[in-house]
Amino acid sequence: MKRTLKALYHPLNQYALHLDLEASTAERLDLANFVENEPIFTQVGNVQVVVRANLVTYRGPTMVSNTLHAAAILMKKGGEWDWFINLSASDYPLVTQDDLLHTLAAMPRHLNFLEHTSDIGWKEVQRAQPVIIDPGLYSLKKSDVFWVSEKRSLPTAFKLFTGSAWVMLSRPFMEFCLWGWDNLPRMVLMYYANFLSSPEGYFHTVICNTDEFRNTTVNHDLHFISWDNPPKQHPHFLTLNDYQRMVESNAPFARKFGHNEPVLDKIDSDLLGRAPDGFVPGGWSNNGGKTNTSTPHYDISNVTKLRPGPGAERLRRLILGLLSAEDFHAKQCI
Repeated sequence: MKRTLKALYHPLNQYALHLDLEASTAERLDLANFVENEPIFTQVGNVQVVVRANLVTYRGPTMVSNTLHAAAILMKKGGEWDWFINLSASDYPLVTQDDLLHTLAAMPRHLNFLEHTSDIGWKEVQRAQPVIIDPGLYSLKKSDVFWVSEKRSLPTAFKLFTGSAWVMLSRPFMEFCLWGWDNLPRMVLMYYANFLSSPEGYFHTVICNTDEFRNTTVNHDLHFISWDNPPKQHPHFLTLNDYQRMVESNAPFARKFGHNEPVLDKIDSDLLGRAPDGFVPGGWSNNGGKTNTSTPHYDISNVTKLRPGPGAERLRRLILGLLSAEDFHAKQCI
C-alpha cells in the first residue's frame, strides 16, 4: 500500500486508505505513522487513513459498503475532485499522475468508466439466484460467506448488470449513490447484500437503471488484467513477461501484482521515473521532478503545473478511441 500510494501521489488528488479490520494493531499503527511522518502528506493534508475500519469479506457485499464508506469520507473531507477511483494494494499505475491529470482535464467530467454488460450468463445461476449471507455485516470475526438453501428469481424492478469491480466514477454519480435522492441506490444495495461478488454488479446495476446516468458510461475499467479464457475467480499475477502487453494496452492501471514483484521496478524506472522509495516526479516538485525521500523538496504552490510524458499520449489514445468508436453508444448499458 505504501509503494502504491507513493506511485499514485499528487497534491491535487484526495486519498482514503483502508486496512481491513482484521489487520494487526502493529500494521495499523505502521500505516498511520507512515502518513503522519511523511512531510508532504502532512503539509498538503490530502491522505486520510480510515480510522474506523471495516471488516471486508472477500466476495461479500461488505466490499461495496467499504467502497461507499471511502467515497463518503472523501466527500466529507472536501476537495474539488472529479472522479472516484477504487484501487487495491495489488494495483499499480502505468502512467504518472501528471499524465493522468493532463489527459482527464480535457475529458467531460460526467463520464463513468466501468466495464459492464446485462448478459450475465452463468452468473444468473451461480450468483443472482443463490442467496448468501456476509458475516462481515454483523460479526467482528472474519469468515467466508455462507449460503441459504432457498434460491430467488431475478428482480423485475430493475435489470441486472455485471462487469469489473474496478471503476472510475464521476462525482455526480457518486453523490447520487451516497445521497440517494432517488431510492434506487438504496434498493439495489439491499438486493446486493445477498449477492455473491456484489462489487461486480452494484454500481453497474444502479447506473444502467437510472435515466440520468445510463448514457454517461464508458465500457472499460481502465485496467490491464490478465485472465484465463474463460476467466477463473482470480486473474494472473503479472510479471516481467506481461510488461510489453501492459504498455500496449494504454491502460493507466494494472493488476494484480505480488509484493515487490520485479516488474514493478521496471514500471518505476521505465514508465514512472520513480526512484526507489521515492515519489513519481512531476511538475509539483521544485527540484526538477527528481524526488527522493532522503532529500525531499516540494513547492505545493506549484501543484497545477503538469509535466505530462509518453503515458499521457497512451492514455489519450485509449480514451479517445473508446469515445470515438462506432459502437460506443451501443455498448452503453446493453
